[in-house]
Amino acid sequence: MFNTDTALKEAMTSVDGALGAALVDYNSGMALGTLGGNKDLDMNVAAAGNTDVVRAKVRAIEMLGIKGGIEDILITLNDQYHLIRILVSHNKNNGLFLYMALDRSKANLAMARHQLKRIESELEV
Repeated sequence: MFNTDTALKEAMTSVDGALGAALVDYNSGMALGTLGGNKDLDMNVAAAGNTDVVRAKVRAIEMLGIKGGIEDILITLNDQYHLIRILVSHNKNNGLFLYMALDRSKANLAMARHQLKRIESELEV
């Protein structure tokens, strides 16, 4: 089982092209932990900003009456992927997501999704 720090380290080492990772509470917008990033990618700012993305998508799904839950949200930039994984296996800790920024030229998106799903299954918050 992974704690927050171990899960973020695992994400950064097991996902090719990883630029940064965060575990975020989208109810508060606060990052429970961050790893990576750089002067152009402040992971705390990214966590807070992506909280708005998750909240908007959750509201849209509720308004549309869609019964299924969100697995991933993908944002593609010219040179990066931003991947948000809603932690559905942690319903008791409702409102958490894993966020990763990836270098698009080095990342394999399918493998990144697979690794985040695996990390989610082993995460204890």
